[in-house]
Amino acid sequence: MHSHSVESFQHDHVFLGARHDQNAKRVWTVVGLTAVMMVGEIVGGTAFGSLALVADGWHMSTHAAALTISALAYSYARRHVHDDRFAFGTGKLGDLASFASAIVLGMIAILIGYESVDRLVHPVAIAYDEAIAIAVLGLCVNLASAWLLRDDHGHHHHGHDEHTDREDHHDHADEHHHHDHDLNLRAAYVHVLADALTSVLAIAGLTTAKLAGWTFMDPVVGLVGTGVILSWSYGLLRQSGAVLIDSVPDRGLVERIRDELEVDGDAISDLHLWRVGPGHYAAVISLVTHDPKRPDTYKSKLASLPRLSHVTIEVQRCPEHAFSAC
Repeated sequence: MHSHSVESFQHDHVFLGARHDQNAKRVWTVVGLTAVMMVGEIVGGTAFGSLALVADGWHMSTHAAALTISALAYSYARRHVHDDRFAFGTGKLGDLASFASAIVLGMIAILIGYESVDRLVHPVAIAYDEAIAIAVLGLCVNLASAWLLRDDHGHHHHGHDEHTDREDHHDHADEHHHHDHDLNLRAAYVHVLADALTSVLAIAGLTTAKLAGWTFMDPVVGLVGTGVILSWSYGLLRQSGAVLIDSVPDRGLVERIRDELEVDGDAISDLHLWRVGPGHYAAVISLVTHDPKRPDTYKSKLASLPRLSHVTIEVQRCPEHAFSAC
């Protein structure tokens, strides 16, 4: 006869992304790159009397602040990964940081739009060569940062039951992809991408203005950038917000859970599925049956399903003669 302690039935609630620590190092590296570039522009601009250089330095400071939020979220989630104050672990701290970063990104876009409109109404003299050099330097830093933050995890398929996923649930491929993302890393990447886009548009606008004499092109491309960055901010808000309010991450997986458990007359009376971290889902299921079995029997039926990291099953017995009414 085997003796079991309560501890032998316990399990941890570590729902961090598969590349959590690797992604944290990448974000901290980009924070350092951005901070060095920011300080260099502000100090250099002040020393050489370049308003454009100082302005771009302060602009980068907002991105540096948002990137620091992402980096600190990784550190906090790792440090408190076993803290029992977090009922389902710290896997969603990255989504919270992503939501905050999306708000900051939207504010940056609005600020760029305001400055662009102000430049259209009140044109100012532009030192084209200096401004273009600044934009090119900023673009180089941003491209290096974007390369560091590239999210190649989404290109790897889940080896488990991959063939079935492709055939039976092709319509939900995009849904799987979005909800397996490390949204904290994605937020950092979008910030760097937004800065790179600003640099590209600035180079294009300044070059056109210099060669053709169209001084209005610089603020016009600024407005174009505002629209694009706002759309990225909105997309991040939607994705991270959906996770924070526990929306159903994968409708296809819900149906697969029903297919596995609703057999031999058994019926699911209540089912909740939500994301608790990148690539980790939790499920709470109430099952009505006239022939109840041990909960681990039902859990074993779900073992082949991907991303189910925490499953709670409640079994309700209904007598066979009354089962149809149940």
